Amino acid sequence: MTTSNRKLDHINICLNEDVESSYTGLEDVMFIHNSLPEVSYDDVSLEVEFLGKKLKAPFLIASMTGGHPDTYEINKNLAIAVENTGIGMGVGSQRAGIEDESVANTFSVVREHAPSAFIYANIGLPQIIEKGVEYAEKAVEMIDADAIAIHLNFLQEIVQPEGDTNAAGGYAAIREVASELKVPVIVKETGAGISREVAFSMREAGVKAIDVGGKGGTSWSGVEVYRINDGVKREVAKSFWDWGIPTAFSVVDCHDVLPVIATGGIRSGIDAAKAIALGAKIASSALPFLKPAMMGHEEVERKIEFFVEGMRKALFLTGCSHVYDLHKTHIFVHGLLKEWISFREFDLFEFVRRRFHDF
Repeated sequence: MTTSNRKLDHINICLNEDVESSYTGLEDVMFIHNSLPEVSYDDVSLEVEFLGKKLKAPFLIASMTGGHPDTYEINKNLAIAVENTGIGMGVGSQRAGIEDESVANTFSVVREHAPSAFIYANIGLPQIIEKGVEYAEKAVEMIDADAIAIHLNFLQEIVQPEGDTNAAGGYAAIREVASELKVPVIVKETGAGISREVAFSMREAGVKAIDVGGKGGTSWSGVEVYRINDGVKREVAKSFWDWGIPTAFSVVDCHDVLPVIATGGIRSGIDAAKAIALGAKIASSALPFLKPAMMGHEEVERKIEFFVEGMRKALFLTGCSHVYDLHKTHIFVHGLLKEWISFREFDLFEFVRRRFHDF
């Protein structure tokens, strides 16, 4: 099967099947309601700067699609919406567009309709290992990107019938891209989370931000279950459906190592605010925007408003005038996330009072 057709397979599965995993860890975070917030709701600010670009809110539409003619309108609608709302987005893996120039416009349409928005390119680590920096440069040039995400999706690759399973030399390949490319490099997981140990190695490699892509949102092992014909291999993929580090756990792990984008099961503005309260700089989501993007940019903008207004209200109800005040407001943490914080040897009582790092 071609890369292009595989992209369409993935979209149809995500639209029509249950593909989400369970437990993000955000369930174990509770805001402490401030009944006397001492701030005007009209003065609450979500504006931030991230990797040199200003955003009206710390929120991105995560990498989703491109690479098949049917994805052109999806990316066009997403791009118009992020331009109109002042946030940003990533494109899906650009391998298809590099391999087949006839579908490159399904990616470049994003910059065409979002000329001033923060847009990041996206390519898989196996392609970087094989093809080198030039492959990353082509991805950036294709969409005039402000940054590039190198995605780590080895869970998906090992269960996918067409998977690329060579991870040898990955660190060196990332380091080379980070040192030679003119735009910042983001390392991005795709549903299985990034550990503290990997975060430190990425900092050493020159990476500028981490998208934790934690467990709790779309399970790409789960997506592949619907594509596998071999019964045994399908059952193996199904057994890995909930594999990975939950999103909140990954944010905790990485929050003081590099700027964090929290992706993975972010399904409301409250979820986004919780992720930022744990130390993330940006929240991000993909699956909730797929159906709206099939309908038009107005529907995407309504979904963005749902997330952004939820964040704004969470700020007001915790007495925060700026979104990064969440890094300093007290939170209540319990359950498995509390155990994880102790396991990672953070001082729990210090952590729930302050997660601020001036990157």
